[in-house]
Amino acid sequence: MSTLMKTFTTCDVRLFLWIVQRPRARRIAGVFRWISRLGDGYLYLAAGLGLALFEPVRGPYFLAAGLLAFALELPLYLLLKHTIRRPRPNHALGQVSAFITPSDTFSFPSGHSAAAFVTATLVGHVYPAFLLPALGLAFLISLSRVILRVHYPTDILAGTTLGISCTVSALLLIPGGAP
Repeated sequence: MSTLMKTFTTCDVRLFLWIVQRPRARRIAGVFRWISRLGDGYLYLAAGLGLALFEPVRGPYFLAAGLLAFALELPLYLLLKHTIRRPRPNHALGQVSAFITPSDTFSFPSGHSAAAFVTATLVGHVYPAFLLPALGLAFLISLSRVILRVHYPTDILAGTTLGISCTVSALLLIPGGAP
């Protein structure tokens, strides 16, 4: 590992530890479990289907663009996760135990962050009035993954970048855009 990469990793671990070792972090973990569950994926599909069915002007476009964005994001997420194979903090750092049981053993990138920012970016494009609440929720879902001790801050940053990039790509590929 290069000196630059070691320094980067050291800073990432220090920031992670600084966040999770705050006295308040343990007290708010229960709330963040619920926030994290909002990012499990069911809500995104329900929102897309609901909008497509009940909001005929932009809803079908929202669903189509969302399906394409997730079709781009998911394989890239899996490729990165299984190529980089970064152990989760609770596996790599002996003094840290996670507040939840993650679905796999690798942490980079955060799938919850990627999915949350796919949705927030799409909401901001199709329904601009809801951009700030959507970004706020995406941020909280991403933060929850660090608070729950299953991701490092750079996992979140990578997931965020992946989600936004895949959504922008999908929006460029879907002809017509939102009316």
